[in-house]
Amino acid sequence: MNQAETRSSCCSGGTEAVSLVPDESHTAIDSPCCAPAGTARRFDWLLWSCVALVATFYGVHLLMPMQGPEALQIMSHSIFELLNTMWWSVLFAAVFVGLLGQIPQDFVTATLGRGGSMSGLFRATAAGVLMDLCSHGILMVGMKLYQKGASLGQVMAFLIASPWNSISLTIIMVALIGLSWTLVFIALSMVLAISTGWMFERLVKAGKLPASSAEQSFDEDFQFFPEAKRRWANLKIDRILLKSVLDEAISGSRMVVRWLLFGVLLASLIRAFVSIENFQEWFGPGLVGLLATLLAATIIEVCSEGSTPIAADLMTRAKAPGNSFAFLMTGVATDYTEVMVIRDTMSSWKIALFLPLLTVPQVLVVALILNQMSV
Repeated sequence: MNQAETRSSCCSGGTEAVSLVPDESHTAIDSPCCAPAGTARRFDWLLWSCVALVATFYGVHLLMPMQGPEALQIMSHSIFELLNTMWWSVLFAAVFVGLLGQIPQDFVTATLGRGGSMSGLFRATAAGVLMDLCSHGILMVGMKLYQKGASLGQVMAFLIASPWNSISLTIIMVALIGLSWTLVFIALSMVLAISTGWMFERLVKAGKLPASSAEQSFDEDFQFFPEAKRRWANLKIDRILLKSVLDEAISGSRMVVRWLLFGVLLASLIRAFVSIENFQEWFGPGLVGLLATLLAATIIEVCSEGSTPIAADLMTRAKAPGNSFAFLMTGVATDYTEVMVIRDTMSSWKIALFLPLLTVPQVLVVALILNQMSV
């Protein structure tokens, strides 16, 4: 049986997008960056300005290491370090997004379970914990899951559970703070992910937040493995399919990369002019230290690989496990890259701002309890 071909006017250039399987029942979902037919896409000043600045500082570090003013050295080194740390994760996520874009929506729905149910939230949380990507890579995948029909609560649970809970970072955390505290942090982050996802589902059900326009009803009779086997047998891997995956990867990652590079620039600027040692001196286990941690986590935009060592220092040097947990979790909830990408993808400031509004108070309570337990 031949593949079904559908036309796409997506921002990847209006090329053919190829469905992996015939007679699909799901409908195509336009990329949020797509322009109406017959209109020219506007030049993305933020994206290309950030690309130019990041490339300039990266080049400065390569060509003039440890030369020039101290602030310039710190900024160029920070950008060099952050890009070298996260590039593979973002690239992997872009490829994953390209592949995910080819998977029929009913398969995604079957994997994540029924939207609005506790089992669906548990599945989304487990997927977030097991996904071995940095926070920005996870964000890219999460937005694609939303476009493929995941409910709002499932997407939020996926995002909150994910960023530092990857297998590689878990191993690093065990080495830095020990197995016991690492397991405690993972368990608590999963609890917060499920509780926050549940609150988002309730708000959607009550009409306070908009539901995903792509969300599908869950088909109880859908047989995942037999259907996957049937469609895999009909799959034809050719140039058209590979081009479709590449186009989807580029268009799906464009929005995240824009804010990612902006965050890298801002984080490097803060590193250049604000001493992290001063932050660490202020981050004691008291209420003032916890509030300072929340503020720093909001300001310091770093990938999960960058936040993990800082969180470990808060545990070992400041003797404040609650602050350590709060730094990891609040960075997820208040990350402006995440807030802006959610706003752009879901076309709702309300949804984007409800993420920190619902998550941060829970993190604050848990952090206070952890600090009291350690005294």
